[in-house]
Amino acid sequence: MAKIISFILAIFTALYMFVSCGKIPGTGGGETSTAPETTVTEPVRENDDEETPSDAQPQLPVSAEKESTTEETHVSKTLTLTINGREVPVTWENNDSVTALSELSSDGLTVNMSMYGGFEQVGSLGSSIPRNDEQTSTSYGDIVLYQGNQIVIFYGSNSWSYTRLGHINLSRGEMTDLLSDGDVTINLKYE
Repeated sequence: MAKIISFILAIFTALYMFVSCGKIPGTGGGETSTAPETTVTEPVRENDDEETPSDAQPQLPVSAEKESTTEETHVSKTLTLTINGREVPVTWENNDSVTALSELSSDGLTVNMSMYGGFEQVGSLGSSIPRNDEQTSTSYGDIVLYQGNQIVIFYGSNSWSYTRLGHINLSRGEMTDLLSDGDVTINLKYE
């Protein structure tokens, strides 16, 4: 009987150590860890563009190497917009048009804009991108695609058939100051 009790205690002890040393993700209680048990310290790079010699790469177990590769290729890129050299804060839509605009802007895209109607600036993208036009009422700060090949930025309002691209997060006064005093140049960069 003592052997059975010792065996049961050994099983409970092993389970307790397993649960307390490596929490199972999604079970609640304490911190969860999805990292592999093997810890590898990689050299810190000052510049991601630098090549690291292959002999400097740590030898990882196959499962950890796959996770590491996934993390390295999951670099977050951002589409930025500048108007006459001033970077402006933009909330971009999540649609095929913005994806295509990002790809078009990967090497930088300069668009010469022209004032139109006293409420917007319009410029040609130089090529067509996917569009999903809908009757839309715009207001200051809105960025839209017109006819699939022109970008429009509003400092006033209008109603027409557009594809929404994003919204510049500035006040009406700031938008008017940026766009109402003659033609402007915008730069888009996806990096």
